[in-house]
Amino acid sequence: MVTIQEVAKSAKVSVATVSRYLNNPAIVAAKTRKRVEQSIRELNYEPSVLGRNLRKSESKLLIVLIPGISNPFYTEIIDGIEDTAIEVGYNILLCQTDSSPDREGAYFNLVKNQLAAGIISMDPTVDRQTINEIASEYPLVQCSEYDENGVISYVSIDNEAAAYEGVKYLIESGHTEIGMINSVEKFLYARERKRGYIKAMKEAGLDVREDWIYTAQNLEFESGRSVMQKVLNKNYLPSAFFSVSDILAIGMMNEAVNQGLGVPEDISFIGFDNIVFSKMSNPRLTTIAQPMYEMGERAARMLIDKIDGIEVESVFLDHEIVVRESTKK
Repeated sequence: MVTIQEVAKSAKVSVATVSRYLNNPAIVAAKTRKRVEQSIRELNYEPSVLGRNLRKSESKLLIVLIPGISNPFYTEIIDGIEDTAIEVGYNILLCQTDSSPDREGAYFNLVKNQLAAGIISMDPTVDRQTINEIASEYPLVQCSEYDENGVISYVSIDNEAAAYEGVKYLIESGHTEIGMINSVEKFLYARERKRGYIKAMKEAGLDVREDWIYTAQNLEFESGRSVMQKVLNKNYLPSAFFSVSDILAIGMMNEAVNQGLGVPEDISFIGFDNIVFSKMSNPRLTTIAQPMYEMGERAARMLIDKIDGIEVESVFLDHEIVVRESTKK
């Protein structure tokens, strides 16, 4: 790669003169400017965008925090973020935290040291105090998971309302005994979706049985299978299950079919998210769809507005129920 020193030597000027030309050509004398331009063309010199941004105390890099890359829920959101960022001259750095405070701290330091312009956090495990401190000084937006008692701008859906409508759909389809597979309730979405499940059941006059509510320690296919094995070891089987995650629902459905149950003849399933795999399962999974690409798109625009000093408001986007073959019609 050609360096700025080589350009300066070819144009017979100082490195400082070439630097001034790159940052503000108008302040360089016309004859000198022509020599520098000719040397840049002849040497095919490409200035460092990162270096120029650092000298101007600005960055065109956005940090995107996720707890892990294995969950396909994040894929479409990231696509929305990246497409929007590139459209307006930014790039993204995807950072997997593994719920580690040390990793989070290292990524936050990129913004503190002006190596990145702002942060979009999708990590539900990030320390509340730390993220609030960062958000008070630097541009930061939360996407999907957010702090219900905080002041950080976010884009998400109304999880309680979405869960309520999903369970209500099962009830209207004729189900009166509905179980639930939840995530760990330290996460806001898990608490909200459980509230929606309970609200729909009680409104219909149906029993909410604690022995029909299961908790998965992570959102993985094997966790869904494991929960279904526990369900089948009991004497009585609910006629339907509401799951807070498509991945868990697909795992449960897979185990049910392996054990000889018919879906939806013997048991029905409804998931949450509408990840791409929900259309590939057999049978295909009925689910509560989140507008994941739009969530990423909106989060990126909100963050860029914050970087530009524009005030932004938090927003809930619409959800919808996508009916497929895993539930009775």
